[in-house]
Amino acid sequence: MATVADLRYGQVGIIKDFTEHILPIKLLELGCLPGNSVELLQIAPFNDPIYINLSGSHLAIRRSLAALIELEIIEETQAQ
Repeated sequence: MATVADLRYGQVGIIKDFTEHILPIKLLELGCLPGNSVELLQIAPFNDPIYINLSGSHLAIRRSLAALIELEIIEETQAQ
């Protein structure tokens, strides 16, 4: 299964599960819950962190944390 860390520019996915059940509370409060959508917006220099749209909230997270969030890729939009 793909994770948020695997997203490419413009791809959208739906959160399915977490590989570990310990995620920062702040991510859960911002809507990082199963069923919500995630879109990759930008990648910082040296490929870390990544900037995502999480159900309307824009945030930057480390790739190591993004790799814990499993999703199903549902849409590929035009690359930026």
